[in-house]
Amino acid sequence: MKQMPAYFKSKTALLCFLFIAVMVFSASFALYHLPVEAVLYPALLVAFIGLMFLTADWLRTRAKCRRLEHLSSVTAEMLTDLSLTDTLPEAAWSHLAAGIRDELIQSKAAARSDYQEMVDYYTVWAHQIKTPIASMKLTLQNEDSELSRQLRSDLFRTQQYVDMVLAFLRLGSDSTDYVFHTVSLDDVIRPSVRKFAPEFIRRKLSLHYETIGTALVTDEKWLAFVLEQLLSNALKYTKEGCITLQMTDEHTLCIADTGIGIAP
Repeated sequence: MKQMPAYFKSKTALLCFLFIAVMVFSASFALYHLPVEAVLYPALLVAFIGLMFLTADWLRTRAKCRRLEHLSSVTAEMLTDLSLTDTLPEAAWSHLAAGIRDELIQSKAAARSDYQEMVDYYTVWAHQIKTPIASMKLTLQNEDSELSRQLRSDLFRTQQYVDMVLAFLRLGSDSTDYVFHTVSLDDVIRPSVRKFAPEFIRRKLSLHYETIGTALVTDEKWLAFVLEQLLSNALKYTKEGCITLQMTDEHTLCIADTGIGIAP
């Protein structure tokens, strides 16, 4: 019903023309001294027929509006039925919309292809870069000096950045590798902390962490990735002091540090 006022507004010119036609006929009959009542019968007949046509046209227009409302909620690939072409302007608009739809579909297909090429390239790059990283780790394994410790730390950060690239590429993928199940939060935290143990030692930072004993439903791999990013940032910006992992309430794990903090 909300569409009805707009519909009748669009038919204002036609209704005004019909009214003016009746007035012209009435005035003509009056000027020639003919009975004006003779105009009323054909006017009423035309009004009745016009009302029937308007009703049929309104029902057809309402059906079109409903189809358009349905089409507005679907994707471009699903817009295969645009046959709302009862009039020449509607045919032109439908042709224009079909052209835009085809262009959008082609654009999205090209974007998907470009994205897949980028993913393939960086995936190969990430796996290739791991080989020299592993080789350098082996080279430094038997050395224990300030320089070798610094180099191992730099290699560790490089490995973290490579893992970040791979994680970022997986996040944008149409298919994900999430595996949700109940895990112990401690079983996720301990391996992540052990991974950063050399950094704690080199930076002379202490770790405050006690067994939490909390279980949750999550994807273990992605949760570990998030924790490692937080630990990496905490280590990067903490010159001295400690890093604390604890539950502040039943549902909140807090990773706090004594670093430079974030400006307000």
